[in-house]
Amino acid sequence: MITTTKELNTYLPLLSERQQELVLAIVKNILHIDTQEKRISVEQYNTEIELALKEVKQGKSLSHDEVIKQSEKWLNRK
Repeated sequence: MITTTKELNTYLPLLSERQQELVLAIVKNILHIDTQEKRISVEQYNTEIELALKEVKQGKSLSHDEVIKQSEKWLNRK
């Protein structure tokens, strides 16, 4: 299995300089957001879990195989 770092090192050189700048901006934005993010309460956490389980029961989810197939389509786009 390829680690995230190895995978990033594989894909980053394939991006144009502008695309790399955008990826960097996104990473910086995520880091900034994470520092401002507050922890949710146990009640909110449980509510979100219940909603997610309800969506799964309603068929509003993808199987692992479906996610793999979808991600392969994304990676093959050029």
